Amino acid sequence: MRRTHGGAYPVESSGFETTLAYRTTMHVPEKRAIARAAAGLLHDAETVFVDEGFTPQLIAEALPRERPLTVVTASLSTAGALAADPHMTVLLLGGRVRAGTLATVEHWATRMLSGFVLDLAFIGANGISREHGLTTPDPAVAEVKRQAVRAARRRVFAGVHTKFGAAGFCRFAAIPDLDTIVTSARLPAAEAHRYAQLGPQVLRV
Repeated sequence: MRRTHGGAYPVESSGFETTLAYRTTMHVPEKRAIARAAAGLLHDAETVFVDEGFTPQLIAEALPRERPLTVVTASLSTAGALAADPHMTVLLLGGRVRAGTLATVEHWATRMLSGFVLDLAFIGANGISREHGLTTPDPAVAEVKRQAVRAARRRVFAGVHTKFGAAGFCRFAAIPDLDTIVTSARLPAAEAHRYAQLGPQVLRV
């Protein structure tokens, strides 16, 4: 557990990962604000990767619906939220579905991703730190995320303030790999500046 001024919450570290169902109950207003700001970074992108997780799912739901857009995702929840929209072309990555996150992993997913050149990737992580970069506890998940980072021309990390300073077992990207970090104003400005010094623009919303 990590203690904050508002109480305590589970830390997603090298040996622990919360479920998607749990994530839908935590920091929801903060996640929605972050998702709206991240979706505003779409600009002229036509092909987009949306990562697994609740915040990326909220980003997908906040994307504009008035123009054609191709969305690639490993998340069953995100695919289901977008598939009925006539302007959306949804490509769901194949593979083994993880029960806790309802997302696909392993070589089917990474092989499919390796064939794409994407305009933009919205990336999530269990932890982000200046020393260790973006991390997740599961090696199979890390490989999907790593391939998405490779495939994208622009990369946006979106996550709540509690992700910062945490490190999981598997590193899949470094801070300089990112173009933009979107988080909330609950991340101290001084800490945001330290991340910005490594390369990405940092937006606190």
